Amino acid sequence: MIVRGGTVVLPGAVPVLADVTVEDGVVAAIGPELEPSGEQIDARGLHVMPGALDAHVHFNEPGRSDWEGWETGTAALAAGGATACVEMPLNAHPPTVDGAAFDAKLAAARASAKVDFALWGGLVPGPLDRMDELAERGVTGFKAFMCDTGIDDFDAVDDDQLGAGMERAAALGLPVLVHAERPAELRPMDGDGWRAWVASRPPRAELAAIERAIALAGQAGCSLHVVHVSTGAGVAAVAEARSRGADVTCETCPHYLALTEDDLERLGTLGKCAPPLRDAAERDALWEHLARGRITLVASDHSPCPPAMKEGGFRAAWGGIAGAQSTLAVLLDEGAARSLPLAALADLVTGAPARRFGLPKGRLEPRADADLALVDLRGEHAVEPFDRHRANPFAGRPLRARVVRTLLRGRAVYERGRVAPGAHGRLLTPERSHP
Repeated sequence: MIVRGGTVVLPGAVPVLADVTVEDGVVAAIGPELEPSGEQIDARGLHVMPGALDAHVHFNEPGRSDWEGWETGTAALAAGGATACVEMPLNAHPPTVDGAAFDAKLAAARASAKVDFALWGGLVPGPLDRMDELAERGVTGFKAFMCDTGIDDFDAVDDDQLGAGMERAAALGLPVLVHAERPAELRPMDGDGWRAWVASRPPRAELAAIERAIALAGQAGCSLHVVHVSTGAGVAAVAEARSRGADVTCETCPHYLALTEDDLERLGTLGKCAPPLRDAAERDALWEHLARGRITLVASDHSPCPPAMKEGGFRAAWGGIAGAQSTLAVLLDEGAARSLPLAALADLVTGAPARRFGLPKGRLEPRADADLALVDLRGEHAVEPFDRHRANPFAGRPLRARVVRTLLRGRAVYERGRVAPGAHGRLLTPERSHP
């Protein structure tokens, strides 16, 4: 196969017109006017990027597949230009906290996933030898909550439990991920509206938890990654620790970069998440940190639920946003509006998460998997969701970036509005872990 005449986007480089040839599912060559061989894909006018890797998704299968499933969730990823993901240990039932649960989730993923996938394990109260079972099976690392999870089968850890788990993760050579909100800084909701929800989870709760997690990880010698950071101060704390040599990174999400708490008036509980959407000053602070390279990666935190679970006001509604399909497009659009380089933006959802977690994806170079996203930046379109409940807060929002085709190991998994029925993903395991 040859992908002909596209504008190839590589990290740290100015996008250039080039052809990409594919042989046996891997990239064979990149260059101008290569000799055609086999099938030809006309990419003139399109940007050719590595397939995205979404490092933070919840597909909830087995056990809660009415919330989301591997088939619909990965179809949404493919339609958004992603060729791989790392799936969280909750909200599947049972959660991925031991070897048996890993095996059940792997079977579900192998049966239905449209793109390649890796799995996070859970760090919860209880025997630490379960972490060894998960590491033996190839988890990418371990996710812990520093506050209540909102779900009854995945418990939060206290400082002692988190510290002990970090020591075990360090011995296993794997990172720990934390949902960072400090319970002592959370407040009861005073009312049922969006303002009460935002006020109940103030920025200081996130900062206090990040600072504590950094201290515990330092004591344990553990690699730490802070998920879905929503505040500038949170990113700054991570950056300051890194400047001291700490092995710590962070991510943020498209909804924190493109939406503010004022959007909750329009979105209602569709925009409820934890940490909550912040004000415009916090959104702008995230963009400033991102431009300075202080945010390692961007991930969707795709966490949908049945529509009925979004009813009953902000006190009762499930706190999760569905965004797997729109991550790349929103990031490219919002970043372009701030004059950030296209290659740097694309790397945040392709090469950067792959490098951070040691996964063999996110590269567009000879001998790498031929995972490609062909993106049209010339017009506007609206997201037409593929996920189970199609409740994406960005649905209907005009976006300039449109994924035309997604190739997984050289085969089309998504093309012009259709996900290939025969597409099948493979399990990915970490080659190494580093910041």
